[in-house]
Amino acid sequence: MDVIVGGGVVGLSLAWRLAREGRPVTLVDPAPASGASHAAAGMLAPVSEVTYTEVPLLRLGVASLRRWPGFAAELAADAGLPGAEALDLRSEGTLDVAFGADDLAALDELAAYLEKLELPVQRLTGRECRRLEPMLAPSVRGGLLAAGDSWVDPRRVTAALLAALDRRGVRLVRARVAELLRDGGQVTGGQVTGGQVTGGQVTGVRLEPPGDDDGRAELRADRVILAAGAWSAGLAEVPVRPVKGQIMRLRSPQPLLTRCVRGTVHGTPVYLVPRGDGELVVGATQEEMGFDTRVTAGGLYELLRDARELVPGITELEVSDVVAGLRPGTPDNLPLIGPSGTPGLALATGHHRGGVLLAPLTADILLGEEGELAAMCSPGRFRDIS
Repeated sequence: MDVIVGGGVVGLSLAWRLAREGRPVTLVDPAPASGASHAAAGMLAPVSEVTYTEVPLLRLGVASLRRWPGFAAELAADAGLPGAEALDLRSEGTLDVAFGADDLAALDELAAYLEKLELPVQRLTGRECRRLEPMLAPSVRGGLLAAGDSWVDPRRVTAALLAALDRRGVRLVRARVAELLRDGGQVTGGQVTGGQVTGGQVTGVRLEPPGDDDGRAELRADRVILAAGAWSAGLAEVPVRPVKGQIMRLRSPQPLLTRCVRGTVHGTPVYLVPRGDGELVVGATQEEMGFDTRVTAGGLYELLRDARELVPGITELEVSDVVAGLRPGTPDNLPLIGPSGTPGLALATGHHRGGVLLAPLTADILLGEEGELAAMCSPGRFRDIS
């Protein structure tokens, strides 16, 4: 049996895909779908989010984006939904806008770079940008349209995954994993929640709160898959840290935008993601604040200030939700997917800001359906994982 530790979009997707394959699986999480996946905007935008140093991450994202239509259709069917549109999966693209000469020059360089990578993008004048999105600020001087980018509502996705798991009879244990259980040959050991553990083969997990008279409740497993996001380093020696992101949801009777809009304001990137029901997601800060999940006045002010530069009309919208999530970051921004190096322990963590995008590909890799892409995010690139 596989035991998956972590009930975000990655862990839930893995559990669902394993169950579809007829494999016994148990998922453990004290509050599934309540962490980073709940906070996420749901951008499926590998092209518009690319940087010059992250070509491997771009390749992973493009490969996973190709999987999303089929993934969404199968998930909707398993969850009893009428179709992928119930997940608010949309593919109108991302519009990256610029205000000044320096911004335009940067977008031109990015466009040339993407064209070399054979990723088509369209350069637009300010007037063409406003023709696509009339609510853009008059000061927008140009833009770059990544027409292949998509987005989805992560809250609908995780709700559908929970429904699909329930319909397939997957065991869901709402508890916190205190530590991994180990037995066998000597390894370096690892400091995990609940104490120092040394040993070899990972045999299962110990839960908290305890379930029996001697203070322990245990789940035995043939394989443990660690998908605990920012909390993964508390259970195994993995180079994963929390990166705080504050995000805001606004609402209007009619959608303000028809596609994702992003730009750099005061040196900080900001994006706006529209939902079909009139919701507009504005995000997101990037803060190295440990496990701090407070929503701060300063963070919200910066989001509104910068988003208003792109779309002035947002100040008239109702604030419907504010939240802070913790992205699981790694030193090279690539996820950790695959065998950990410790027998019985696999990893599906470290997805940083790409957990929603990379969920289908992550499942394929752990189901053994990928080769070259699996090597790119293999945990073996960090030697001290155990």
